[in-house]
Amino acid sequence: MSSTVNEPGRTGRGRWWARPWVLPVGAMVLVALGDLLLGPALGLLPLFAAGPALAAGRGTPRTVLGSALLGSALVLLIAVWDGLWGHTRVWVALAGIVFTAIAACWVSVTRIRAERELVDARAVAETVQNVLMPPLPPRLGPVELTGSYRSAHRTARVGGDLYQAVQVPGGVRILVADVQGKGLEAVSAAAVVLGAFRNAAPVAPDLNSLAARIERSLAEQTSGDRFVTALLADVREDGRTVLLDHGHPVPVLLRAGGSAPELPKLDPAPPFGLSALTGAPAPRPSVLTLREGDRLLFCTDGLTEARDRSGTFYPLADRARSVLSPSCPQQALGRLRADVEEWTGHGPDDDSALLLCDFHPAGPTTSPAAAAAAGAVSAAA
Repeated sequence: MSSTVNEPGRTGRGRWWARPWVLPVGAMVLVALGDLLLGPALGLLPLFAAGPALAAGRGTPRTVLGSALLGSALVLLIAVWDGLWGHTRVWVALAGIVFTAIAACWVSVTRIRAERELVDARAVAETVQNVLMPPLPPRLGPVELTGSYRSAHRTARVGGDLYQAVQVPGGVRILVADVQGKGLEAVSAAAVVLGAFRNAAPVAPDLNSLAARIERSLAEQTSGDRFVTALLADVREDGRTVLLDHGHPVPVLLRAGGSAPELPKLDPAPPFGLSALTGAPAPRPSVLTLREGDRLLFCTDGLTEARDRSGTFYPLADRARSVLSPSCPQQALGRLRADVEEWTGHGPDDDSALLLCDFHPAGPTTSPAAAAAAGAVSAAA
């Protein structure tokens, strides 16, 4: 098994052609062959400075200096071959290699320092993400939970999209939300929403009271210029599920019998942070009943607003039945992610959070994941 990159500026022991010295050495060999085949009339000697210049892109200063020494040696050898020893163009070529090597060393050092800072920033961001939104347990109450978070930026690990679930007596309460905007202020607002939900979910008598606690915390602990779309759910052991919508995308319900996906009818209200400004009344909870094996997908608008090249939104409701058909939740979310990328033709344009909830109440009926685990134990025995 090949090793991976452990430190900035240092590559692992992978394939030899992927090492940082291959490109500069190859370029200088081509220049040497060109001079030998075409003759000294073209004056290719200054092109040997390309070696240390290319080495700065991926190599360390040692790689740059090694490339400069090789380039200088090739210049001298070709000068002897061409009968140019002592000619001005030889000294010009050597001077060009020296000055290019000095600049390339500076570029290499700067690049390695930036890579190290980026690694540190990624580590901090990943730690913040794990603190704000730690991995969900595989099961809470009657629900098996599988989450997926993807940032629109490869270097980002934290954003304003979030999900959380808290077990309460007789069931589980779920939050899926999306903070307006990006950056540290969005992360701060996300932390406030998550903290308010975790504190209030076990004790709030209903979802409206829980929503009021979140709204109040957001108003008290933020600057007041952020709004948060959110969807709250309360799933009971008997399958009774209450949904409360604050301007968030509607979840998709897939029944166990394989019927067409359903979009629950919700009574939307303004997002958190805008309710006081609009004076809109609190939303009315919507109720549905889940049965054994039903699957409920919550998502943020990074998924529902993904567009193809013609500007058409991703048809989640139409494609959910096929892409979410695998019984394994991780495979189902993986297929959904791949299908969205195929639809858009590129990576995500916005952060997106997905939460897949499989309803399997306690009792004699066993969930597919539990059945697979039991089968593995039996086989081992």
